Amino acid sequence: MKPLWRPRSSDGPKVLVYPTRALVMWALAGAPVALLVGVLAPGLWTVGVAWLAALAGAAVLDAVLSPAARDVELTLDSPDYLAVGRPGEAEVRATTGRGRLRGLEAALDADGPAGLIEPSIAASSDGVARFLMVPPRRGLVAFQSRWARWKGPLGLMWRQLRRDDRAEVGVGADIRRIENDAVRMFSRDAEFGAKIQRDIGEGAEFHALQEFRSGMDRRTIDWKQSARHWHLLAKEFRTERNHQVVMALDSGRVMSEPVGGAPRIDRAVHGALLLAYVCLRSGDRAGLYAFDDRPRLSTGALTGVGAFPLLHRQAARIDYGTEETNYALGLSTLSAGLRRRSLIVIFTEFADATAAELMLESVGRALRTHLILFVVMRDDELEGMAGHAPETPDDVARAVVATDLMRERTLVLTRLRRMGAHVVEAPADQVGPAALNAYLDLKRKDLL
Repeated sequence: MKPLWRPRSSDGPKVLVYPTRALVMWALAGAPVALLVGVLAPGLWTVGVAWLAALAGAAVLDAVLSPAARDVELTLDSPDYLAVGRPGEAEVRATTGRGRLRGLEAALDADGPAGLIEPSIAASSDGVARFLMVPPRRGLVAFQSRWARWKGPLGLMWRQLRRDDRAEVGVGADIRRIENDAVRMFSRDAEFGAKIQRDIGEGAEFHALQEFRSGMDRRTIDWKQSARHWHLLAKEFRTERNHQVVMALDSGRVMSEPVGGAPRIDRAVHGALLLAYVCLRSGDRAGLYAFDDRPRLSTGALTGVGAFPLLHRQAARIDYGTEETNYALGLSTLSAGLRRRSLIVIFTEFADATAAELMLESVGRALRTHLILFVVMRDDELEGMAGHAPETPDDVARAVVATDLMRERTLVLTRLRRMGAHVVEAPADQVGPAALNAYLDLKRKDLL
C-alpha cells in the first residue's frame, strides 16, 4: 500500500511529531463503544474518558521512546551524473545510534528534469530509501530537501525530520553510448591499455628514417642522409598530435526547436561529445564553447581521455535557449580566447537571411586565423513540405515557403564554402558520425 504522506514543500518546522493512522483508528473505534456504554449505563460514562486518556498516555510514551530527531543523521547519496533516458538512483540514508528506525519512510524534493518515478516516497527496512530516476531531457537537477519519518515502538506516533542541504547533478548525453560509438568508429586509432598506436605512415610529422624499399614514395627519400650512409634512406611520418579542436555550440532559439523527434541542441551536444572523445583519444586537445545571445560556457582546451568526464558534465549545463543567436559576439569572444590556430567546429542552424548574413561576417573574420567546420542538420520535415504533391491551397503555400527557405539555406552554405569554411550537412541522427568523418578527413589532408 502506498503511503499517504505527501510532503510537497519546505515550509513549516523541520521536526514534527504527529499521530499515525493506527492511533486515529483506535480513537475512532472507541467512540461508538463509549457512546453505547453511555446510553445503556450512564453511570459508566467515565469509561470513554478513560479510553481517550489511555490512548493519550500511550501516544506520549510512544513519542518519548521513539528515537529523537537530533539523534538521526539524514544524508543524501546522489549520482555524479545522469544520462538522458537511462535509469539512475538516489538514496536517502537515515542512521541513528539507537538502533533501527521502525517503519522508516523518506521523501525527496527535486527541481529540474529529475524524472522521479512515482511514488516519490520510498519505504525502507534497512535505513536506506532508494529513488529511481529516468531524466527525460538534459539540464541541471537540484535536490532541495529530503524528509524522513519513523514510528515509535508502539506504532502510534510519527517523528518527521527535514534537511534542506542543496545538491546539484547534471543531466546530459548518454556517455556509455558515446564512448562505444567512438571506439567502434575510430577503433583503428584506439588505445589499448598503455600501448599507443602512432599511425606510422600517415600525416606529415617526422618520425624516423628507414631503408628505402621498392614501392615507397620517392619524395620521402632523404638525400643528405642517404649520401652520408651510402644507401637510400626514406623519411617515416606519423599523424600529427596536439591539435586544438573547439566544439562551438549554438544554443539559441532555433537550436532548441525539435528535428527528428529531439531538439537540435541535444543532437549537437551528442555529436560534439562524440567528436571530443575521439580528439582526446587521438592525442589532440578538445574544448566546448556554447553561446546564444552571449557566451554561456567555455571549458578551454583540455587534453587526455581523463578530461572527458569534465567535458560531459559541463555539456549538461548547456540550457535550451530562447534568445536569438548573436554570432558576432559569440564568435569574436571565442576567437579572442584562442592563443593558437584551432579547428572550430560550429554546430548551428540559421533561421533567416539576416541572421545568416551576420554569421557570414563573423565567420569571415575568424577564418583569417582558424580553420572552421560547420555542422548543420538536414530538416526532413522541410524537405517533405517542399516535395509533397500539393492538394490544397495551403499545401501550395507551404511548399513555396519551404522551397524558398531551402534555397536561402543552400545559398548560405555555398557562400561559406567559397569563403574557405568546410561544411557538413547530415541527417539529424547522423550528425556525430558526419562531424567525426569530416574531422578525420581534415586531419588526413594535413589541414589542421
